[in-house]
Amino acid sequence: MRKILVVGAGQSGLQLALGLQSHGYEVTLMSNRTADEIRTGRVMSTQCMFHTALQHERDLKLNFWESQAPDIEGLGVSVAAPGSFDPGPSQRAIDWVGRLDEYAQSVDQRVKMASWMETFAQRGGRLVIHGAAVGDLDYFSRTYDLVLVSAGKGELVKMFERDASRSPYSEPQRALAVAYVHGLGPRPEHPEFDAVRCNLVPGVGEMFIMPTLTLSGRADILFWEGVPGGPLDAFRGIKDPSEHLALTLDLMRTFLPWEYARTAGVELTDAGGTLAGRYAPTVRKPVGRLPGGGLVLGVADVVVANDPITGQGSNSASKCAAAYLAAILEHGDKPFDETWMRQTFDRYWATAQHVTKWTNAMLAPPPEHVLNLLGAAGRLQPVADRFVNCFDAPADLENFFFDPDKAQAYLAEVSEASVAQRRA
Repeated sequence: MRKILVVGAGQSGLQLALGLQSHGYEVTLMSNRTADEIRTGRVMSTQCMFHTALQHERDLKLNFWESQAPDIEGLGVSVAAPGSFDPGPSQRAIDWVGRLDEYAQSVDQRVKMASWMETFAQRGGRLVIHGAAVGDLDYFSRTYDLVLVSAGKGELVKMFERDASRSPYSEPQRALAVAYVHGLGPRPEHPEFDAVRCNLVPGVGEMFIMPTLTLSGRADILFWEGVPGGPLDAFRGIKDPSEHLALTLDLMRTFLPWEYARTAGVELTDAGGTLAGRYAPTVRKPVGRLPGGGLVLGVADVVVANDPITGQGSNSASKCAAAYLAAILEHGDKPFDETWMRQTFDRYWATAQHVTKWTNAMLAPPPEHVLNLLGAAGRLQPVADRFVNCFDAPADLENFFFDPDKAQAYLAEVSEASVAQRRA
């Protein structure tokens, strides 16, 4: 029986460990926190998982919360009109909602990771609570057939060299601030179904609002992404959760009054329901070399860390775990050498490259053809629907989003079809 060590108990590490376990591998999982510490701690992320990522969980029978989590059936985009912050629709230069082909869901990672960790242990997996250092991995690399590093922060990440050719940014491009809340009212435009709301304030930043399932049931996530040095970059040093929420709402009142109008009954879900920080989007080379000569393979955020502006973090982690699991199963009893490690990462990068390209593009001011696409989505429902389904399948963006000529041709095609449909 092949022995595999997974370091890190997030979406990718746990999904991969549980997947390997289900196929008879002898798996050790290392986490720097217990399940109870995760469950009672601070929120770790925002997350909205779309169909493909959810299906990876279903395939492993890990979709424990599917009947409880809200079904997210659409995604809306609103862009504030320059210089005017009034709650009326006339003060939004762009405002529309697209429908997803398959619903998405969000589950607080405190709920998911704590439960998955307990499930791994209950199924006979070896769970080690220890904050691993490079020296630990140097020892373990000699006793395991494969060491996978999915802990995306701290000393271990430094083993993986930054890939400058794939990392255009060396500094954080957004200041991030999250609050999990109860009591948010519905958006009046589409109260009949749940949707993620993407609000853009040009030159200032973005706010994303998404329904989720948390420790205390149904909730919503309020997530600011602020341009560094701008008015939304105001959460650094705030430790008190109530102060964090008050600032979140105050900024909504100033910049997104149509969303602020929904917050009259809002309160934090719990004392751990806030988070703030920032990081530079970075792609790293996938193989880490240990002092003793051993090799380890980086997983998900360790090797591809994108800004959350396109909501791809947990989706990419799930897709990475699925790609690595398939590569390990196909490899059989052959050694997990450096060539195999690089090929396995390349298998994931075939998907991840589209996410990285899209995310980095969204961090920059949008070019004219992208503004035209977003504007047209308000008039042409097929454009809105196609764009929001790219959150599940970002590769489709290559066909109509990045290139001005392709965008123009696509809009012309949809416009002609719309005219023909009206005439029919």
